[in-house]
Amino acid sequence: MAPTGGSNRCCCTGCGYERSMADAINYTARELLHDGRKVEIRALRQEDEALMLAAIERTSAQSLQRRFFVMKRRFSEQERAFFMNVDFKNHVAIVALAEDAGRKAIAGGGRYIVFDPGRAEMAFVVVDAWQGRGVGSILMRHLVKLASDAGLQELTADVLSENVPMRKVFEKVGFTPAAHQDPHITHLVLKLS
Repeated sequence: MAPTGGSNRCCCTGCGYERSMADAINYTARELLHDGRKVEIRALRQEDEALMLAAIERTSAQSLQRRFFVMKRRFSEQERAFFMNVDFKNHVAIVALAEDAGRKAIAGGGRYIVFDPGRAEMAFVVVDAWQGRGVGSILMRHLVKLASDAGLQELTADVLSENVPMRKVFEKVGFTPAAHQDPHITHLVLKLS
């Protein structure tokens, strides 16, 4: 699936459906939000840690709870290392960068983590001030493209059942509900091949 919307520009060499996961480290594209503002979608970098922490500070407790399923305001050093040390093979992460008060800021981020050969779990969060502008849908499209290009066959996601806006973002891309033991969580699956 090729990303649509905005004027996409991928700066990877050999950009095509057969691109490997390792090439995701160079991934970058430009998109337009619903309100016409530009965002850069690109691979998460080590030097983004300060921007990530600032984004977390600007994200409400409810949005973080919907992402992590627990009330979360702070992250341990071990958790921070996990989120920042991305190998772009089994753990792929991208961010949406936008201009905010004259500076670059992370408007949202997403990732997938391979848990079985050919299968990965996906998750993302959008900073509250950027919600409703299409950031989530854009991140989703790019993550699905990266997963497809890497040869993955299936993506999964767990979403709190009460989080209707997030479920709609997943369903718009083609994720469908699958059986799950916890009635408070909707398990979603997207077949890529």
